[in-house]
Amino acid sequence: MSRLRLVAVLLVALMAVLLAGCGLFGSDPRDAAAAFLDAVSRGDTAGAGRLTDDPVAATELIRQLREELKPQHVQLTVDEIRSGDRIASASFAAVWDLGRGRQWRYQGAFELVPATTSDGWLVRWAPEVLHPRLGAHQLVTLRDIPAEPAPVVDRVGTPLLTSQTVVTVALDRSAIPDLAAAAAQLATALGRFDPQITQQSIIAAANAAPAGQPSAVAMLRESDYVTVRDQIDDLPGVSFPTQQRLLGPDRDFASQLLPGLRKVVEQQLDNAAGWRIVTVNAMGQEVETLAAEQPRPVPTLTTTVDRGVQVAAEHAVDAVPNPAMIVAVQPSTGEILGVAQNSAADAQGALALTGRFPPGSTFKIVTASAALQSQQVTPNSPVACPATTIVGERVVPNDHLLDLGTVPLHIAFANSCNTTFAQLAARLGTGALTDAAHQMGIGMNYYIAGATTVTGQVPPSESMVRRAENGFGQGRVMASPFGMALVAATIDAGGRLPTPILVRGMPTQTALGPVPPVPRDVADAVRAMTREAVTTGTAKFLADQGQLFGTTGTAEDGPTGADGWFVGFRGDVAFATLVVGAGSTAPALDVSGRFLSALGVQ
Repeated sequence: MSRLRLVAVLLVALMAVLLAGCGLFGSDPRDAAAAFLDAVSRGDTAGAGRLTDDPVAATELIRQLREELKPQHVQLTVDEIRSGDRIASASFAAVWDLGRGRQWRYQGAFELVPATTSDGWLVRWAPEVLHPRLGAHQLVTLRDIPAEPAPVVDRVGTPLLTSQTVVTVALDRSAIPDLAAAAAQLATALGRFDPQITQQSIIAAANAAPAGQPSAVAMLRESDYVTVRDQIDDLPGVSFPTQQRLLGPDRDFASQLLPGLRKVVEQQLDNAAGWRIVTVNAMGQEVETLAAEQPRPVPTLTTTVDRGVQVAAEHAVDAVPNPAMIVAVQPSTGEILGVAQNSAADAQGALALTGRFPPGSTFKIVTASAALQSQQVTPNSPVACPATTIVGERVVPNDHLLDLGTVPLHIAFANSCNTTFAQLAARLGTGALTDAAHQMGIGMNYYIAGATTVTGQVPPSESMVRRAENGFGQGRVMASPFGMALVAATIDAGGRLPTPILVRGMPTQTALGPVPPVPRDVADAVRAMTREAVTTGTAKFLADQGQLFGTTGTAEDGPTGADGWFVGFRGDVAFATLVVGAGSTAPALDVSGRFLSALGVQ
């Protein structure tokens, strides 16, 4: 090879090396910075770590930051790049969306260095990469600043829930020489507040608690704690931490309303809470506040509850040993005035609002409306009310085998003739009862702020026998007291179904949308029938309760026997009373009478 050719070959090789070197140090560091910030934004912690010169440390700190902040969205964008041959720097803008209107904004910067094993650049890792004031061996944490709770009041401003001091009785088994003796003494003192607090339950909870952590024996109002303080204060291993909680005026007040209202308040407090982002050292001690926002004021929560109605309903049901409940609504507005259950009902759940029971003869309000809308009868049409009737193969009896012969429809209604309404329903169309029930709220799904409700169901039926059974509230018809209160409210409102609501300013939604009203003439006719049921019919026990409208019902309900109902309205209060396993309507009439008497004759 000639000297000239050799020189040419060496020059080509040298240029190749130089070009390779330019590829190593000359690629755009903006691309590397943008890729790193994008990986952090997307939550690709491992990917972000690989784009640094210390993947293990970077991955761990980025993961901790994202797990602590739990961002809904992160936007990290490159602002400016300054680069040289062997080092570059990038500045960036950060926006962390932490939900509930919380945004953490700041400016940051980091350096980039050439990769040693491949083309391109790597982020020079340090904690300051994530935030300029994050130091070595520090972590970032998010802390809430609680908002001050506002009171929950009834429709006229009377408090229902207020912030009160609560004392937790806590037991540390490791500090107790004789757990059984301490548990017995605690059970004796605290059992009056909750029968489920026993020596055995206290011991079981103490043994189940992690080592070194106390178990909660009871949570007491401060006024209750004061009454037992002398009996339990000196027990070894027992402590009494306090906190603030929203409580009603007494332990049992509005047991089926206050928990739902408390959840609304808690959501408001969450949305209004302030927040702090702070750095902490290895011991968990705060080092510096990186960002903070103070809590916003929480407005008073005004409910539709009428405390007078609520108290009257509670006193009315408390005297009954069987599960008993009342739901009261205002027909003109749909506002829920009160929901009361006795302790026997409370033990089985929210029966008043979500229970599913056969409504018995109270459902004849719906059947009468459907029959009148079908124009097969009028209130004065002669109808048969024999002691029994046969529909298909089903024998339908009247209560006590009542036999009125042939009477006008309004008399058959007032005297609750099962035989009459079974025959009427059997002649209706497949979905006539379903449609009439929807007009009065049964089968509607409501989304009510502060309350979970079920109205009931009236499925369409091709079977004439099934329609007959449904017509007097047996068969497959199910309703809650809440649903039957809406039935009464619809008739009182002239056929317009009022939309139920519990918290003012928080409208109710429904899955089915608006339904056509009951025609006014039909609603007026049914209204007159319900008045006759009180003056001369099955509900005449309540005839002295002023201008009361309503009807009674008994319904076989499996192993509990017959449930007793009264559904009615007076003035601008519509209500449904149910006594489970009552055997007859008498207990429901008694409860309704006490409720109405407490409200005052109107």
